[in-house]
Amino acid sequence: MASRIIVRIELTAPAKKAVETLTGKNGMTQVAMLSRLVEWFAKQPDAIRTSALSMDPSASKAATGLIIKQMVAKK
Repeated sequence: MASRIIVRIELTAPAKKAVETLTGKNGMTQVAMLSRLVEWFAKQPDAIRTSALSMDPSASKAATGLIIKQMVAKK
């Protein structure tokens, strides 16, 4: 098994609630869900990562468009 590294994160109350909702809905632990999310995010193209991390709402819209295009292309 690959070695694991534990990382602490700080969440706002709404983000914590969203994590709890998602993990409960999917029957996962918080660690498993957040680990998968980080692994997925790390594999995304730079444009998507940059847009997702931007505080500019228009950049987030651009990221959403790129993600949808990628999903359609993979089908």
